[in-house]
Amino acid sequence: MSEVAELDPTAETVRIMVVDDEPDVEMLVSQRFRKEIRKGHMEFVFAHDGQEALDMLAEDSGIMMVLSDINMPRMDGLTLLNHLGEDHGDLKTVVVSAYGDMENIRTAMNRGAFDFVTKPIEFADLETTIRKTLSHLSDYRNLQQAKAAAEMIKATLSRYFSPSVVEAVSGSSDVMGPGGERRNATYMFTDLAGFTNLVETTDPEITVELLNAYIEGIAKIVFAHGGTVMKIIGDAVQAIFGAPVEQADHAARSVDCAIEIDAFAVKFQAEWIAKGVPLGVTRIGVNTGDAIIGNFGGDSFFDYTAYGDAVNIAARLEAANKILGTRICVSQSCVDAAGDAIDTRPSGSLELAGKTGALPCHEPLTSERAANPAMDSYRAAYGLLEREEDGAREAFAALMADLPDDPLVMLHLQRTLGGATDTVLYASTK
Repeated sequence: MSEVAELDPTAETVRIMVVDDEPDVEMLVSQRFRKEIRKGHMEFVFAHDGQEALDMLAEDSGIMMVLSDINMPRMDGLTLLNHLGEDHGDLKTVVVSAYGDMENIRTAMNRGAFDFVTKPIEFADLETTIRKTLSHLSDYRNLQQAKAAAEMIKATLSRYFSPSVVEAVSGSSDVMGPGGERRNATYMFTDLAGFTNLVETTDPEITVELLNAYIEGIAKIVFAHGGTVMKIIGDAVQAIFGAPVEQADHAARSVDCAIEIDAFAVKFQAEWIAKGVPLGVTRIGVNTGDAIIGNFGGDSFFDYTAYGDAVNIAARLEAANKILGTRICVSQSCVDAAGDAIDTRPSGSLELAGKTGALPCHEPLTSERAANPAMDSYRAAYGLLEREEDGAREAFAALMADLPDDPLVMLHLQRTLGGATDTVLYASTK
């Protein structure tokens, strides 16, 4: 009769516990599987009743399967099955017993036995059962490892993507594969003004607490709007909308997100200033356009990001807030893509270094600000300046009564008082 089929010589030694009070079982099993034991493919340990088996298992975590009799002193095999199911759920147990009636077989299976072999032992049947059990156990453990890996990947992805995007990404092996594609999306850059200087003058523990709360707050808002965090560099957050999962309304989502981040940042700044920490404002730039988007880290490194002029413009719009006096600067392409889903007002036309022509940009408005009649007056004054018509200076001056602290009103009034006759501003910061 043939020996048990050869096991993978590179695999770990299969350790099997035999639980049986018959004195000749140990000798029979050791003799039958001597070849596999000698090669180090299999190892058997022996217990004489259920209680001894549990005591040994408590000290030995390497056992992979159990062969157990039913009728034994102190603790029988059926009771042992109960304990194994409660405390050693990863083990597979085969009952080997002369009590092979249907009632015992049904009871054993109900208590978690993987299979049942009757005595007197037919070793060919036992060998087949062992192979089948080990194969099932291997598949089970591989499945558990794959599940653990998937859960780890999902946990990692949840640090970058919104929950809805995580579900879509984790359900498809193609979405996050290495490489990229050219796609239309909306890109957002945020930056905390003066943070580098703040780090130099603030206690490290305070800086860490502040930065963790700040980044977490922004990331949660990005996720809530279905966005993806591409990078976090210091205090700066780079996000994308419309990838990796397509969103027809990615431009509108990004603007709504920027407005919510702005509200969070204003409140966050006030709270830390009240604590004596001179926190600066958060500036946000948003642009819609085509870029190459994908995982550029290859198989060994995860770096989901976007490359292209559209991404660079978003970064430069964030910096342009310094010139405009605003906190959010949105491109014309984003406004066009969002359509009636958002409210904005024109900020200016930016001449960016290395770009031909001026780039019209806008400030998004909350519903409360959009409802202010003075915003229509602002648009009318801006229109005069944009068309290079007379009266722009007087129109902006008149707005000071209704919008005394408005940065764009003050910007364009100062420009017209200085002789400016158009809306073009030179933004040298890249």
